[in-house]
Order: sequence, then structure tokens, then C-alpha cells
Amino acid sequence: MGPRLLLPLGCFVLLLPLPGTAEFSPSLDSDFTFTLPAGRKECFYQPMRKEASLELEYQVLDGAGLDVDFHLLSPKGETLVFDERKSDGVHTVETEDGDYMFCFDNTFSTISEKVIFFELILDNMGEDGEDQEDWKKDVTGTDLLDMKLEDILESINSVKARLSKSVQIQTLLRAFEARDRNIQESNFDRVNFWSMVNLGVMVVVSAVQVYMLKSLFEDKRKSRT
Repeated sequence: MGPRLLLPLGCFVLLLPLPGTAEFSPSLDSDFTFTLPAGRKECFYQPMRKEASLELEYQVLDGAGLDVDFHLLSPKGETLVFDERKSDGVHTVETEDGDYMFCFDNTFSTISEKVIFFELILDNMGEDGEDQEDWKKDVTGTDLLDMKLEDILESINSVKARLSKSVQIQTLLRAFEARDRNIQESNFDRVNFWSMVNLGVMVVVSAVQVYMLKSLFEDKRKSRT
């Protein structure tokens, strides 16, 4: 079975998933979007193998300030990465055997919840290499085709890497689009609010001016009589 991203069942879990949805698919490229309430912290665990690579990218899509604290801890509990109140980040670490924990902390905010997107890319996890070796063993015994299996394998790996990179870029573009749309909607609501405030102020000022002019003319009439 491939690598899994497991949600903890302790006090850090805010959104409990339904049975069967507590882990990602066995692919080596996974992404997830969740809502982090104000004043709360949520952590995730990712099992890793020795001499593998863990790349994690996150973005705050919505919420006041578009910022969050990020922690990445090794299986020994050592802090590998700490980002304080950032809107996005990309981190790559060489791993060892064990469960890596990464947390998103919104305890500094008492009002605003945050919508967070993150993506995991796992390299050198061993499964692809084993499948490739098995495939190579099955075909090595035949001499029907005069070609180098290494060249074919290299071409397949190159195509696979480019396709994976394309999928990653498209996922990031969707995340950027979601964040930009949230910013535009927030600006739109803000512009409408202050436009209504300015309109109300103009109406009040106009009414006061009319009242003042009317009172000036009434004082003159009274003084003449």
C-alpha cells in the first residue's frame, strides 16, 4: 500500500471525516483543502521512508490577513520548519523512517477562520522503482526486439515526471485562482460598504445644509416683524 496522510484523532482534529475518508489515495502527489477555525490548531501525519523526499507547499486561500503559522516536525519531534504568520510556503526535506507531523496554527486569530490549501509530493518512496524492476525482469528474457530497455525506461520516467509537474502546476494555479477570487469578492464587499457609508454621509450633509439655510431665512423674517 502506498504512502498515506493520516489525520490525528486527538484534540487537534477539528473536522472529523467520515469512515473511509481519513486518508489520501495511494498516489505520491496529494492535495487537500480545509477550513481552520479561529483560535485553533490542526496537525497531520505523513509516514515516510529513509532517503526519500517530502515536498510540502501550502497557501492560505481565504481569511483576514491571509496568514497562518506552520510547523514541520521530524519523527524525533525536532522542528524542521517554522513559518510565522505567512500566506504561503514551499519546503522540501530529506526524510528518514517514521511519521512526519506538520501543523497549521491559527491560535493568534480570535475572530477570522482560514481556508488553507496544501499539497504533498513524495519522491523515492520505493514503490515505483520496484515496479520498474519487475517490469524489466519480465521483458529482459526476450530477444524479439533489438532495443535498450534502459532507454525506454528513461523516456517513460521523463514523460511521467513532466506529466506530474503539469498536474502540480495546474493544481497550484487553481489554488491561486481561488485565493484571488476570494480577495476580489472581499474588496467588492468593502467597496460597496464604504460607498453606502459615503452616500449616507452625503444625504445627511445635504439635509443639514437645507435645514441651516431654511433656518437663516426664518430668522430674518422674524427680525423684520
